[in-house]
Amino acid sequence: MISEKFLMGRGRHELSNEEKQVLEDGIESVRQVPGRKQIVRAGDLIETSTLLIEGFVCRYMDDREGQRQLVAVHVPGDFVDLHAFPMKRLDHDIATLGPVKIACFEHRTLQSITERYPHLTQKLWFSTLLDAAMHREWIFRLGRLGAEGRIAHLFCELNARLEMIGMAAEGRYMLPMTQPDLAEATGLTGVHVNRVLRALREKNLLTFKAGEVNIVDRKALAAVAEFEPQYLYGSRGE
Repeated sequence: MISEKFLMGRGRHELSNEEKQVLEDGIESVRQVPGRKQIVRAGDLIETSTLLIEGFVCRYMDDREGQRQLVAVHVPGDFVDLHAFPMKRLDHDIATLGPVKIACFEHRTLQSITERYPHLTQKLWFSTLLDAAMHREWIFRLGRLGAEGRIAHLFCELNARLEMIGMAAEGRYMLPMTQPDLAEATGLTGVHVNRVLRALREKNLLTFKAGEVNIVDRKALAAVAEFEPQYLYGSRGE
């Protein structure tokens, strides 16, 4: 199934086969998008919502000087703009971090699904609440953690999310983010990010090179990050 990663590790097993097929049949089109391309522009009228199938995308906002702040990173299985279904316009932009494959759902199709399948609708709602939970954690990270904690927290979170969908194992995963991307996600300068990555490497906690993440000591890195995964609402035994 194209949509097989939707809610994987977070209660997908609670969807019936019929609901899974309804979601699959609701896909209007599948697109390949190159890396570093904008796919949603803030303020534009939106008539489709996007399920990420492969690759990574980010949500971001620009300040008056054009400096970018990442406000979310999405992994396969995420609906990156499901909230655009009721809102019709977004207050932020969405762009690819590397090459991606996306599935597009027309809002009229989502309207039909929400009217006919209440349990599936609840799960779609749950996915937007997951976004809100992660946003709260990102606010905590930016407001209360130091530089090392911010970087460590981002890598811990992505590791946990990618483990849920089978894209990380033993603290290793691929991530198409650059040091400037990390800076924009953590409110640091590029120079500061470079220093933090070196410090984490020298402490034998983490290495990040050519897009490959290796968390050497997961427990110690989580301690630096004050990382507790409960806000990700993973399902045990799935």
